[in-house]
Amino acid sequence: MSASLASVAFDFPVLIADIGGTNARFALVETAGAPYRDLGQTPTDAFPDPIAAIRDMVLAGLERAPRTAVFAIAAPIEGDRVPFTNCPWVFEPKRLVAELGFTDVIVVNDFEAQGLALPSLGEADVVRIGSGHEHPAATKLVIGPGTGLGVGVLVHSRGTWIPVPGEGGHVTFPARGARETAILGLLAQDLGRVSSEQILHGAGLVRLHRAIRMLDGGPVVAIDPAGVTAAALAGEPTAVEVMEIWAEVLGRVAGDMALVCLPFGGVHVAGGIPPRVLPFLTDGRFRAAFEDKDPHQGTMAGLSTRVIVHPVPAFLGLAAFAGRPDLYAVELAGRRWRA
Repeated sequence: MSASLASVAFDFPVLIADIGGTNARFALVETAGAPYRDLGQTPTDAFPDPIAAIRDMVLAGLERAPRTAVFAIAAPIEGDRVPFTNCPWVFEPKRLVAELGFTDVIVVNDFEAQGLALPSLGEADVVRIGSGHEHPAATKLVIGPGTGLGVGVLVHSRGTWIPVPGEGGHVTFPARGARETAILGLLAQDLGRVSSEQILHGAGLVRLHRAIRMLDGGPVVAIDPAGVTAAALAGEPTAVEVMEIWAEVLGRVAGDMALVCLPFGGVHVAGGIPPRVLPFLTDGRFRAAFEDKDPHQGTMAGLSTRVIVHPVPAFLGLAAFAGRPDLYAVELAGRRWRA
């Protein structure tokens, strides 16, 4: 650990941000323990880089400049220049210190922030899927399809929450049955190895729609992810099949991830897509695929699964960490820059 977390304290106000492949969201925490104040969001393609977005959206409207930045970003954090995974931005922490006056910049993985949020979620922030129950002080899993497919684990040990980031969304697509195998064959012609992310994220919905139309001999139509979900909720047959396959595969992958870490603190489904398609997650397909893990069906049946419907759960996690960093064993080595 780069510093004893018991000795880490941040100067306030703290600017927190959740920067994904499509949107950047900002909020301010005035003092330790205070609720965050949402400062709004912007599409990442509206600004050339994060510094321009912060200058225009944040600093221009604040009387008191933030001292510390705690950001969650959709990219592996390696070195002083961090290219984003699904957008052209490059995050440069040293420039935030030099050009914007921050005294402390901390960067975590976007799904690490989702993990940090899990202990702060209330019942109003989630929708339960199926049976199962969670133990408050036990390992928690989060999986989230949106622009990509994020996976993170939050381990509880000796009164401390330990976020474990990873790239679990890139595990191989676990096709099952003749229909999914045929879809896999079509996708593999273009993609080679097909990952779960390439099925479950937004662009994956379009891939599934195209593959199903091709298998059924129908014309391939131009459609975007929002169009697929809207058509499915309206009952259009191809789109309905897309979302049924999507929900079943998501349940299967979430179950595989749960077998790795046994999250008795609950499995949490995050990301931009799930809250918009709740009927396809609560109709039984997701939960059946999640539990179908012979010989461990009994264990899986006891694990809770919940969809996060809080608008920006990463803000809950980042604000909690900023206020009480001693409660979270966040690795700071190579991810903290100071003036």
